[in-house]
Amino acid sequence: MDSKYLSIYNNILSKIENGIYQVNDKLPSENILMKEYSVSRDTIRKSLNILEQNGYIQKTKGKGSFVLDINKFNFPVSGVVSFKEITDKLGKCSETIVELLDCIIPRKSISNKLELAPEDKVWEIIRTRAIDGEKVILDKDYVVEKFVENLSEDICKKSLYEYVENDLGLKIAYAKKEITVQMTTEEDKKYLDMRSFEMIVVVKSYTYLDDTSLFQYTESRHRPDKFVFVDFARRH
Repeated sequence: MDSKYLSIYNNILSKIENGIYQVNDKLPSENILMKEYSVSRDTIRKSLNILEQNGYIQKTKGKGSFVLDINKFNFPVSGVVSFKEITDKLGKCSETIVELLDCIIPRKSISNKLELAPEDKVWEIIRTRAIDGEKVILDKDYVVEKFVENLSEDICKKSLYEYVENDLGLKIAYAKKEITVQMTTEEDKKYLDMRSFEMIVVVKSYTYLDDTSLFQYTESRHRPDKFVFVDFARRH
């Protein structure tokens, strides 16, 4: 059986999803919720904290808890798509800000992920992605320099994949992905509009060319209130 605070969390979430509590509505006060569910203040606060961490409400000191817009952008897990392709399809106003672009010999952990020799270089690219004026994705890319010899800030602002496929004539074939939820870091808070979110969704991708060469490792960090990670599965 779920803990009481999880049951309350699920009950309030159901009311949000079914429109009983709508966007910008103020939730009942902690005192009212305590009476409604016959629980302690600590239990109510645990439920509200999870709702906030998962992007369903915003708690404002002295004012209460307000329902956020839960319409999230579908982010495909199984496909190999660029940020530009996703936002173009959604018809959203988006912007890419290149925070760092440098050709380096990577630290050992990145070198190991990309299966590189000690002398191999990579392009380190840090980009923030804004949707409707809010910075909600931090992308940290490491692209093997022997496959992509030249990169510019302009290319990274537009679409790295378009450049690789259309200009360099390489074929991007597939990717392996890992998805985790982690505590936010100081780097996340520096680059993203994190509001009061304490968790972030991290998608690590290993991307391969059609000759099975591993050419890119990406760590993509997403604010939790803006995305639903979707996949299509077929039973074999």
